[in-house]
Order: sequence, then structure tokens, then C-alpha cells
Amino acid sequence: MSELKTPKDVLSLIEREKVKFVDLRFMDFPGLWQHCTYPISEIDEEAFEKGLGFDGSSIRGWQVINESDMLLKPVPPTAFIDPFMAAKTLVIICNICDPITGEDYTRDPRHVAQKVVNYVKTLGIADTIFFGPEAEFFIFDDIRFDQNAHEGYYHIDSIEGRWNTGRCENPNLGYKPRHKEGYFPVPPTDSQQNLRSEMVLNMEKIGIQVEAHHHEVATGGQAEIDMRFSPLVEMADKLLKYKYIVKNTALQAGKTVTFMPKPMYGDNGSGMHVHMSMWKDGKNLFAGDGYGGMSEMAMYAIGGILKHAPAILAFSNPTTNSYKRLVPGYEAPVNLAYSRRNRSAAIRIPMYSTSPKAKRFEFRCPDPSCNPYLAFAAMTMAAVDGIQNKIKPGEPLDKNIYDLPPEEAAKVPKTPVSLRDALGALSKDQAFLLKGDVFTQDVVDTWVDYKLTNEVEALDLRPHPWEFALYYDI
Repeated sequence: MSELKTPKDVLSLIEREKVKFVDLRFMDFPGLWQHCTYPISEIDEEAFEKGLGFDGSSIRGWQVINESDMLLKPVPPTAFIDPFMAAKTLVIICNICDPITGEDYTRDPRHVAQKVVNYVKTLGIADTIFFGPEAEFFIFDDIRFDQNAHEGYYHIDSIEGRWNTGRCENPNLGYKPRHKEGYFPVPPTDSQQNLRSEMVLNMEKIGIQVEAHHHEVATGGQAEIDMRFSPLVEMADKLLKYKYIVKNTALQAGKTVTFMPKPMYGDNGSGMHVHMSMWKDGKNLFAGDGYGGMSEMAMYAIGGILKHAPAILAFSNPTTNSYKRLVPGYEAPVNLAYSRRNRSAAIRIPMYSTSPKAKRFEFRCPDPSCNPYLAFAAMTMAAVDGIQNKIKPGEPLDKNIYDLPPEEAAKVPKTPVSLRDALGALSKDQAFLLKGDVFTQDVVDTWVDYKLTNEVEALDLRPHPWEFALYYDI
């Protein structure tokens, strides 16, 4: 609802649409949307100016208990009517502020994204940074999982799962995509066409422009819906709206969605290829007459991202599960190289169009488990470092990297093999993020500590089912 620019615009919409509740949302540190709902009697212009209080100590990775008070400040242009609530509810994304100083909270991911945009403008490099993420996800019919002292398991089921070709379904109608052969089949093999279309219609209701949707490569209900590119902060906002729409539309249909990068063994995982370009005064700065129709600036930006990729992945691939996707053989970009058209490279220059307006590059490593504000900000800071220091990306790799002879493949830098390794890379390579106070030292240190303590080390403590297969009879 881009016509909503001021608190008065929002209040007029509330009255016009007979809204009953206002739902204020914000992003926590690891990357989940949080919310609190208010009756409209509590929402006035002062609520936008002074904010509404909440307990920051209960949010993961945020305040300690003796400094818990925080403020939610609604951002008018982000408002939309929730398509799922029984009582008409207006959702507004918020910035987080300190109630004593009134300043934006440094650990608010949205604030980090806002700072990187302002930093790039201050440098005079660009006035707009466009992002276009392609988030993939799985639509399942059932999911069960648990881990305790005496057992640990997960069980996934999908009407589309190839493992169900022999199941008694009264009747079993077949049409279950083979492993790695789920890309682009028409119905009835693509059983989720109508559900994805409903997701798109719900996205359009709240102002998200969609370019396409389709079945993805894996069996078991893998899907992709592509949004049209938008400026950095706006696109991060949209990605949260996107995930909310996808999950709740599926829930209404009695299904469940996961954005886990690798929920199933033996088939492709879910990535989130991210398209990026920088513009100034209405001109695409990445368009030029160099390799792939790119400018010198674009090549330096690519060089910066490839150089800092291991550290970026601590934000763009932020889960232990992320690195079960980043393995050879499943179309995942484990090699840090660039190419035009070649999808086995970490950075691809799309060649769909020769128009200068369409020129951009695509970073293929990220996955949809990321916090988009932090991931997009880290990508931007790496690109800026490449531009400032004229980091050349080396020669392109216009061949199938997976078919390279071992001695040649060994010369190509690789992505980290685990979240622990990515966090280690971030600990060693973070100076580019700290420029302009975009990522504060506190944000980086808290991120590394939170991820190591709550995810990496927590997983280390727990026996894995496959360990029993390997070692029970040892």
C-alpha cells in the first residue's frame, strides 16, 4: 500500500476499511517475524511518533532483563490488510527504538538494512540498491519431529513424494515427481498449481508484484514464487510478507510449508538466488560493455562478494541445515566463481535480456532461512568493498564446474562446509561490515555467539539417527 505515507494516511485507511485491530510486526535477531496486536482505540498519531512499548528481553538475541523496555514505531508505507484474520486487521512493520535515548536499536535487523542504504548514498556510489530474491520452499502434508533423551527423529510426508508410489491411498493416482525431476511438469504431476496460484493472489492483495510461479526440482512438493525486484529495505519487508502469505495460505489448505534449506535427504534443497543491481539517477550502474554486458563497477562488486563470500554466508546461509544443501551434486553453488548463464557458479550473470535496465548479477549461495535484512546488508557491504578497492573477480568459469578434472576443480575456492566454518570466516573477515557503523561490533559478536551457542553447539550435543546405523554394533 505505497499510497500510505503518513500516520494520517494509515488512520484514514483504518476508518475507511472499518479495521478492528492493528498488528505491529518486527523481525527478531535470528530471523522470525514477531507481533503484538492492538485494538484501534490504542492507535493514534502519537503511537507512530512515540511508539508502543514491549519487553525486549523476551526476544532472542536482544536485551538483558534489566534493560528490557523497547519501543515499536510503526512504518506507514509497510501497512497492509491481513488476508487471514477473522477480524479485519491492519498489519504494520515497525522499527525498534530505545525508550530512553529515542535512537534506533542497533540489533534491530531492519535498522541495519536502513543503515547500509544510507551508507551507500553517503558514499555517492548509488542512490538505490535493487534486490530480487527467488525463495524456494517445500509444501508438505505432514511433518513430525522430536529429540529427547531416548529418541530423535523426523518424519515428512507429501502426496507428491516419490516414496509414496506404492502406498495404498484409496486410490493412489500416481503422478508423483521423480527425484530431481520436479522442474516444470504440468498438472496432474504438478499437484500444487492451484495452491500456488492462491498464494500469488494473496500476495497481490497486499501489494506484492509476482513475476512467475512454478514447481521446483525436488519431489515431495518443492515450489518457487518469484517477486519483482524492489529496493533493499522494501524487498526485505516483502520477503517477510511473502513467507507469511505462503505459510498461511498452505495452512488454510491443510498443508504445511517449510523454508528449511534441506529438509529431505537425496534430493535438491531450497535455495534463494538473490539478484542485485545498483542504480543512480535512474541509471543502472551495473550495465556496460564488459563481460556479460556488465560494467566495470559491477565486476568489482562481484569481486567483493566472491572475496567475502565465506563471511557473508554466516548471514545468508545461517543455519546448520544450510550446509546440507551446499554440497556437490544437487545444483547447489559450492564453488566461488562467476559466469554468464552457468548455474553451477556461485555468481551468475543472467542473459535473458540485453536491455541495460535488466543487467544484474545473481548470487546463488543464499537460502530462504536467512534474515533478509542482514543477508542483503552483508551482500551490499561486500559489493561496496569490491567497488571501493577495485577487487577483480578473476576469470569467468564458463564451463560445468562439477565436470572439471580434480586438479582444476581444486583451484576453485569453495564455500564453507558448515555453519561453524562460516561463523569462523565472519570472525576473521568482518572489517568490511563495520565500515560506516552499518554492522556494529556488538551485532557481529552477538550473531556469532548466538549461533554458536544455540545452534552449532546445541546440535553437537545430540546423537544423530545415522550414527546408530554407523556405530551401534561397533
